[in-house]
Amino acid sequence: MGLRIFNTLTGKKEDFLPLEEGKVKMYVCGVTVYDRCHIGHARAGVAFDFVFRSLKHLGYDVTYIRNFTDVDDKIINRANERGISCDELVAENIKAFYEDMDALYLQRPNGEPRATLYIPQMIKLIEELVARKLAYESEGDVFFSVRDFPHYGALSKRNLDELEEGARVEVNEAKRDPLDFALWKKAKPGEPKWPSPWGEGRPGWHIECSAMGRDLLGKTFDIHGGGKDLVFPHHENEIAQSHGASGCAPVNYWMHNGFVNINKEKMSKSLGNFFTIKDVISKFDPEAVRYYLLSTHYRSPIDFADPYLAEAERTISRFYSASARAESLLEDLDAEAGIPDDYSEKLKSAIEDDFNSAAVIALLNEADGNVNRLCDGFKKKNREGAAKLASELAFFKKICGLLGVLNRDPKEFLESLKEKHLASIGMGADEVLDLIEKRNEARVEKNFHKSDNIRDELASKGIVLNDSPTGTTWTVKV
Repeated sequence: MGLRIFNTLTGKKEDFLPLEEGKVKMYVCGVTVYDRCHIGHARAGVAFDFVFRSLKHLGYDVTYIRNFTDVDDKIINRANERGISCDELVAENIKAFYEDMDALYLQRPNGEPRATLYIPQMIKLIEELVARKLAYESEGDVFFSVRDFPHYGALSKRNLDELEEGARVEVNEAKRDPLDFALWKKAKPGEPKWPSPWGEGRPGWHIECSAMGRDLLGKTFDIHGGGKDLVFPHHENEIAQSHGASGCAPVNYWMHNGFVNINKEKMSKSLGNFFTIKDVISKFDPEAVRYYLLSTHYRSPIDFADPYLAEAERTISRFYSASARAESLLEDLDAEAGIPDDYSEKLKSAIEDDFNSAAVIALLNEADGNVNRLCDGFKKKNREGAAKLASELAFFKKICGLLGVLNRDPKEFLESLKEKHLASIGMGADEVLDLIEKRNEARVEKNFHKSDNIRDELASKGIVLNDSPTGTTWTVKV
């Protein structure tokens, strides 16, 4: 079939044709580092991390760039509120960003440029726009002349008359037209500033991504991504700047992930349903959060609520249990672990359908069922059965790697799950082992009523006993 991507610019799925065969250049808008990341940032981060992993799975050599906005009104205002420098605030929040995204197992992009390190490239781009009469200087500010760019509104499907009628435009007498937007802002007292041909100042928000994308990936590159909230005005303005300066389309495929709703309401600080990643992963396992975010196709909205995350935690625990069980059975066996071609094709087809993570997760759940079924009927002396289990387990792990889940050692994870569960019920491991010993004694004495009562007592506390010829072990119900 070949990879097909939904292109926001055209509003349809298109065959993916990279500019250079076998290579992909991708830019994704990063965060403005004035505060800790919220769960909406997690959605975008996880979505494009899956795209990154998927492209590599399909065999592409990927150059992935994700930026940091480290100069902005929000950063300046927050630093002033806290009585610290912008540099201190930025450093603090970049550190927090990595803590959050590493916890969600995001792979690091090939490049993570900071806007303030690309001021010369931004100034050069603005100069080109001024030379082409698409931008003008006014009282130390420089603005992009929206009406002089004929393609404006193509990405967001808006026309200029509607924009002017509906826009809540900031009062600025320096503008020729209320729709024009700032490329360079004249310095104000106490703000970060850089020298420029128009006087000291700082860049506007939109120009940074145009400059960094062009410098690191070229005048035209394959994919540009971000959240749907960036379609207008940010990405619309990026197109105007980049196309206006170079005379060619800057990006071939525009990708945007859907919004996050909290209990079916839009996430908003005013509604009191605004959650940072740190808040969420302090309550739920980070892999469960990642798994849940991928359970819905990246373009669709996703509803974020505690019951869904709790279910995702149970699912992740079940996957770890299946992996640990299969690995234990295959231990010391030299079993072939090749993945059947039809399995690989199913996975490839799911990815090629616009990075359909929901379809990949369906395959993972199917593989989990197959692994458990083969474990149920496993016999060590059956070489064919061992090879089949090894093959199913290899496919199961392949999908997990693509989704970025099951990153920990299964046995260690299950031990930590036990500790967490015992703490929640106020019981110690020694108490469980003592009850197991008493049950074993009752079974030897053929006091099955007592042994059954002990099993039922532990089961009521979420503790499951597993009897085998080598003894009794216990796990936590998942």
